[in-house]
Amino acid sequence: MKYLTGYPDTLQTQVRELVAQDRLGALLRKKYSHTHEIRTDKALYDYVMDLKNNFLRNAEPLSKVAFDSKLQVITHALGTHTTVSRVQGNKLKSKREIRVASLFKEVPLEFLRMIAVHELAHIKEKAHDKAFYQLCTYMEPDYHQFELDLRLYLTHVDAGGAQPWAAN
Repeated sequence: MKYLTGYPDTLQTQVRELVAQDRLGALLRKKYSHTHEIRTDKALYDYVMDLKNNFLRNAEPLSKVAFDSKLQVITHALGTHTTVSRVQGNKLKSKREIRVASLFKEVPLEFLRMIAVHELAHIKEKAHDKAFYQLCTYMEPDYHQFELDLRLYLTHVDAGGAQPWAAN
């Protein structure tokens, strides 16, 4: 239950029961019936840039957005945001990148949106504080629900459950 450590014990107990009964995947499949169609780095870039242009117009530009097969979701992160600074002549150039774990190529759009919003929010807010989560919910009002459901999905996968959207 490593993905649910900050949640109440009652919720964790319910999730343990669903996992034990092998019903968590079916529950997620019922709630989110389809996967998104964003499969390439270019499509992901376009999707994230649309979000950025709608909500963070004046934020620093992104130089790269891509799926990353090297990100180990189960042990590290859902996505990453980085700023790389390089000296060019007498100027300091910085590039911002967002990478999303390849596991999220075949999940519901809501999960991908939650990750994109989370990583975009880090452009303005570095820490996971109140201002950060306010920005996340500004960009996606259902952010917290999608985050919980994504954590449930990761718990399902971690428990050895089958991919709920494999048929799509």
